[in-house]
Amino acid sequence: MTDTKELLKQVAEGAVSVEDALLTLKREPYVDMGYANLDLHRRLRKGSSEVIYGAGKNAEQIAGILTMLMQKGQDNILVTRLDQDKYDAVKAMLGTAFPETYYKNARIMITGENRKPDGVGTVAVVTAGTSDIPVAEEAAVTLEYLGNEVDRIYDVGVAGLHRLLNRTDRLMKARVLVVIAGMEGALASVVGGLVNAPVIAVPTSVGYGASFNGLSALLSMLNSCASGVSVVNIDNGFGAAYQASLINHM
Repeated sequence: MTDTKELLKQVAEGAVSVEDALLTLKREPYVDMGYANLDLHRRLRKGSSEVIYGAGKNAEQIAGILTMLMQKGQDNILVTRLDQDKYDAVKAMLGTAFPETYYKNARIMITGENRKPDGVGTVAVVTAGTSDIPVAEEAAVTLEYLGNEVDRIYDVGVAGLHRLLNRTDRLMKARVLVVIAGMEGALASVVGGLVNAPVIAVPTSVGYGASFNGLSALLSMLNSCASGVSVVNIDNGFGAAYQASLINHM
């Protein structure tokens, strides 16, 4: 029995003893699979189940983790950094028993249904260029999975500032903004100077040699002179989305 609310309800109704409920809670915090320790109480603590990071895991491990989580009652699961070949292998192992959706551009698989939007407002996901869209889609799909309305505003970088200024109304309506840029990473500062909402900047590894695979954008964003700009790691669309979702649900 993994649904804590149902367990507590049964205790209240007298169907389960306090001792048996306590034993269940002690036994259920995690499952040791040898190659993974699955955190079954993360949904209770954080409001969202454990996310599977697909990079570095083989298809057998991912399928095994998914199967165990589903057996424990967690049917809505997010898998990040899952390329097409690995997804195909995982899907073949799981068969048709578990409904899932694959977002190729975001490299994300989601089992079950996204929860309905229950955030306070809209989260804008803004990119400097088209090349930043894969990281942006990782953020946008994660935000939707976590119950947020998302406004995608793509390819509005500082090389053509009028493109951004034409969307000022949409920027100002957002409760949180995730701003994604490579090269010199200037877009986060510009957006931060236009809006009164938190801006979460994501540097990407897009750019020529002196961009140092995103390090230049990371340092530029960390040195932003605009107030209200915070920064996550290079290409970390998922991390930015999770933080934006927490803000949007406060």
